[in-house]
Amino acid sequence: MDSPLNPNELIKANSRFLRGTLEESMADQVTGALSPDDAQISKFHGFYEQDDRDQRLQRQAQFLEPYYSFMLRARLPGGVCTPQQWLAIDAVGRELGNGTIRLTTRQTFQYHGILKKNLKPLIQRINQVMIDSIGGCGDVNRNVLCNSNPEHSALHGEVYQWARRISEHLLPKTRAYHEIWLDGEPVAGGESEPLYGETYLPRKFKTAVAVPPHNDVDVYTNDLGFVAIAEDGRLEGFNVLAGGGMGASHDDNTTFPRLADELGFIRPEQTLAVAEAVVSVQRDFGDRVSRRHARLKYTIERMGLDAFTAEVERRAGLLFEASRSVRFTSQSDRYGWVEDGEGRWHLTLYIENGRVADGPDTSLMSGLREIAQIHQGDFRITANQNLILAGVPAAQKGVIDAIARRHGLLAESRSPTRLASIACVALPTCPQAMAEAERYFPDLLTQVEQLAFRRGIDRQTIVMRMTGCPNGCARPYVAEIGLIGKGPGRYNLHLGGDGIGRRLNRLYRKNLNESELLESLDGLFQNYAANRLPDERFGDYMVRSDLVKAVINPAEDYHETA
Repeated sequence: MDSPLNPNELIKANSRFLRGTLEESMADQVTGALSPDDAQISKFHGFYEQDDRDQRLQRQAQFLEPYYSFMLRARLPGGVCTPQQWLAIDAVGRELGNGTIRLTTRQTFQYHGILKKNLKPLIQRINQVMIDSIGGCGDVNRNVLCNSNPEHSALHGEVYQWARRISEHLLPKTRAYHEIWLDGEPVAGGESEPLYGETYLPRKFKTAVAVPPHNDVDVYTNDLGFVAIAEDGRLEGFNVLAGGGMGASHDDNTTFPRLADELGFIRPEQTLAVAEAVVSVQRDFGDRVSRRHARLKYTIERMGLDAFTAEVERRAGLLFEASRSVRFTSQSDRYGWVEDGEGRWHLTLYIENGRVADGPDTSLMSGLREIAQIHQGDFRITANQNLILAGVPAAQKGVIDAIARRHGLLAESRSPTRLASIACVALPTCPQAMAEAERYFPDLLTQVEQLAFRRGIDRQTIVMRMTGCPNGCARPYVAEIGLIGKGPGRYNLHLGGDGIGRRLNRLYRKNLNESELLESLDGLFQNYAANRLPDERFGDYMVRSDLVKAVINPAEDYHETA
C-alpha cells in the first residue's frame, strides 16, 4: 500500500497555481496571520509568516495572539543590484519593515518585521525598481548564487549572465504573483506549469555558479552547481554538480548533510537544458511523502548516481564530457580594495552577520545609503553576507573609502576568523531555531578570539559558522568549526572542514553550553598551536590528528557519535 502524500502536496495541488486564498487571508484584519494553507503557499511568493518568540509567553499570558509579522526574501540572481535599486531597498526596509536589511547566505536581501498590511505595498515598491520575490522561498528553484569574483570583471560578467538565465529559466510560470501583488489581470482559461506541474517540487531547490579558485558560494552544498571552466579568461563551459544540501535533523541518522557529486562537463549552450533536466528528475523522482527526505540529495542516494546521471542525460539530450580539473583555494570573501586590470576598483565591505542597520554604536545603513547616492558601479551581495562595491572609477576611490571608513564598513581591525564567520538569523523570528545565532555569535566570537590570541594563533583564518538549528542555513557543516543549535544556550560542536568547502566536518561533541564549548576550543587551539605543520589549516589538523574523521559524503556512515 502506498504511503499517503505529505499534506503540503495537497495544499499545492489545490492552490490553483499558487493562488490559494491569499487575497482573502490578506483582507482578514482580525488576525495578523494567514490561514495555515495560505502560510504554506505564501512561501512561493517569497515570504514566511513568523512571530516574535521573545514576546510569545507574555502575549499568551495576556490572551493575545502571537505577534505575527512576515519575512520577505527577494530574488536577486548573483546578488547584483544598481545603486538606484539599493536606495529603494534601503527606503523600503526603513519604512515598511523593522528598519533593517538582512543580507543572506543565498546572496540576496530579506526584510523582517513586515506587518500584514504592509506586504502588498512592500512588494509593489521593490517591483518599481525591477526586483521581485518570486521563488524567494518555497518548493521551487530559489535565488541562484554566482561567484562575486571582483578581480575578473569580464569573466564575472559572462558567468553572472548565465546565473541570471538559469534563474529566469527555472522560474514558476504562474501569473498568481502578478495578479495578487501587482494587480495584474487574472488569467482567463487554462494555465499550466510546463516544468513544475501543479505540485511543483517535493522540496526547496538551490543552485549556485562558482568560478575557481574562489568557492565563496560553497557550490558543493547546493542541489545543482555549475563550476565555470575558463581558459585565458574565456568561459569554456561548466562542470555540473548535483545532490548537495546542508539540512539534517538532530538524532535522525537517516538525514545528513551532503556534498554534491560531479556529473561531468558541458558547454555553455547546454546549461539551461541540463538545469531543466535536473529539476525535472527531482520533480518526478523526489520523495513526496517525507519532507525530511525530499531534497535532491536523497533522490540521488535512492536512485544511485549512475542512474540519475543517465536520466539527466536522456532528458537534456546530451552526454556529459569528463569533468575538468579545478582547484579551489578559499570559501571566504576577499576584503578591501582590488583592481581588476581594466581601471576599475572593487571594495568588499564587512557586514557582520549580514545585518544592515543603524543603532547607537553603528551607522552601516546610513553609510551604504550615502555611498549609493554617488556610486557609479554596482552593489554585489556575497554568499558570506557581505557587500562589494564594484566598478568604482579610480577618481572616486578615495571618496568612497572615506565614507566606508567613517561608517565602520571596512574590514580593518577585525580578526581573520571573524571575517571568515557567518551565522543564521535564528531567534527571535525563525520558527525553526532551537538556540541563538545572529544575536549571540559576535559576543561568542570575541571570547574565541581571546582564546586564539592566548594560544598564538590569532592571525590564523579559521572558518567558523553558527546556526540555531540543524537545517544548516549558514552552511555550518562545511566550516572548520561548526556550531549547531541543540537547545537554549546549547550547541553541537563540529570540526574538520577544509576551509575551501570541499569537505564536510564531523560531530566532535554534543549539547555543549558556553563554558563547555570554550573549554573544548581552548584545548583544541592549544593542541593545534603546538603540533600543526607549516601553513596547515585548523580543519586539516583536526583530521590529520584523528580528532575527527575526514568525510566527503556521509550517506552510509554519518552517525552522531560523541
